[in-house]
Amino acid sequence: MSNTTTDNTPGRAEDQDLGAAGSQLSTAPTEEIASLPSLGVIGWARWFWRQLTSMRVALLLLLLLSLGAIPGSLIPQTGIDETKVAEFRKAHETLAPIYDKLGLFNVYSSVWFSAIYILLFVSLIGCIVPRTWQFVGQLRGRPPGAPRRLTRLPAYTTWRTEAEPEQVREAALALLKKRRFRAHLAGDAVAAEKGYLREVGNLAFHIALVVMLIAFAWGQLFKSEGNKLVVEGDGFSNTLTQYDDFKSGSLFSQDDLDPFSFNLKNFKGTYEVTGPNRGTPRTYQADITYSVGAYGKDKKTTVKVNEPLEIGDSKVYLVSHGYAPVITVRDGRGKEVFHDAVPLLPLDGNVTSTGAIKVMDGYRDAKGKWDQLGFQAFFLPSYGGAGTAVVSQFPALLNPVLNLEAYHGDLGVNAGLPQSVYQLDKKNLEGFKNAKGEQLRENLKPGETMKLPNGAGSITFEKEIKEWAGFQVARQPGSGWALAGALAAIFGLAASLFIQRRRVWVRATTGTDGVTVVEMAGLGRSESAKVPEELGDLAGILYEQAPGAPDADEDAPGDGSHDDTDTPTPDPQVAPAEGAETK
Repeated sequence: MSNTTTDNTPGRAEDQDLGAAGSQLSTAPTEEIASLPSLGVIGWARWFWRQLTSMRVALLLLLLLSLGAIPGSLIPQTGIDETKVAEFRKAHETLAPIYDKLGLFNVYSSVWFSAIYILLFVSLIGCIVPRTWQFVGQLRGRPPGAPRRLTRLPAYTTWRTEAEPEQVREAALALLKKRRFRAHLAGDAVAAEKGYLREVGNLAFHIALVVMLIAFAWGQLFKSEGNKLVVEGDGFSNTLTQYDDFKSGSLFSQDDLDPFSFNLKNFKGTYEVTGPNRGTPRTYQADITYSVGAYGKDKKTTVKVNEPLEIGDSKVYLVSHGYAPVITVRDGRGKEVFHDAVPLLPLDGNVTSTGAIKVMDGYRDAKGKWDQLGFQAFFLPSYGGAGTAVVSQFPALLNPVLNLEAYHGDLGVNAGLPQSVYQLDKKNLEGFKNAKGEQLRENLKPGETMKLPNGAGSITFEKEIKEWAGFQVARQPGSGWALAGALAAIFGLAASLFIQRRRVWVRATTGTDGVTVVEMAGLGRSESAKVPEELGDLAGILYEQAPGAPDADEDAPGDGSHDDTDTPTPDPQVAPAEGAETK
């Protein structure tokens, strides 16, 4: 028997029949060869939409988005650290203007990054909607009927049995449904399909990407993040004026702040005292009382590192710690003009700290003249003693010493220019001199007092040393959705990779000699050993219910509708049941 190439030949019809059997194993859109559209706005719009919603363009946009995020990690960003951006501009006078034009100092808000982001979002939506609609149609439909020649499928087995064809088909239908196949009778065969979770996982993966994109955009537009240093005994209220520094998204408003307040009652830090990790913090925790709303009741809690306090959409993190020596300053007449705990900023792991003490109002010198005082302060929680480096030897308060340099004059606070409370602007200040004519500088222990020359007053390092804690209040809306999207994407991707969609057909017909011929074949979306193995397992179970006839060793072509002389014999891929013939 020979095959012809005309459209009306049996070979051509069989190819079409086989193609129908393997159709709709996936809802992936068909990749068509790109061609220029016909003239006209509608033609161009259709062509552009097909290209934008194609899988290759979606992958390209995802790659571009990943590449576009690289400058945001390598180049300082204005929304994160404006100080580093200013330092970069100063150090790279040639590159800075170019980066400004390209938007590289604010990558995630730049026009080009937003364009990639939006195009990727539209592309994913354009991929998901038709695939979802097509998949729903497949779920509502039934698996296609069996091809006329099952021998052409990659996994195939057959045997002869004395059972009636109807009995075989009923047994096959029950078996396939028990194995969670969607099965039904289609003519003289049972058609079954399994593995729909593969496409569910694929769609879930794409939908999860959309959810993550929306959550990321929502979080960037409405986020807020502020820092506040709080000394033991002091408090904080969640309003913009209370923050030391504050950053927010472009659509954030003050009304988005969660109404709450808290007071720092006590801070506790413990450290390793021996061994190679000496000085390493073991515990950092802040005991606070907080209330929600204007009339909320006070509640007690402990905030630890990586264990924030959650209030509404806000999280209060413990991020830093230091010391705040209590200082008392008196003028030339002995009047107290300053008494407060002064937070000092740590310089190293042993909490060697520095800061400034500024007396701006109420001070008069020995002659009764109004003046301002400034003290440059260095605090050592554990001073090693004379002859050692002027740095702390341990972060805990073992031998606290406060080193002070005294100045007077204009602190510059009345000029209207912002300045750091931790730094002393010495441009218009004059240092106090000691008896040797040198800059007045002394080491004070708790309870000691440094006298200023010529009866100008004194400064006392009180025995009480408070500690301070730095808190970060972060509000990141959409983070929960982003996490859910990431988990869904992982599970969806796993399902699309490890679950195979496949079809099985079982045909039972009466042969020319009156004996029932059973044919089983399987087809998967991709080449895999799972389909032949599963078909062999099903064939073995069905063979037990419809055992082979005594003459099963003879060749039985089934219903006589096909001739092996013109059909290529596939390699054996299915373990035959006992007495079964395998091709």
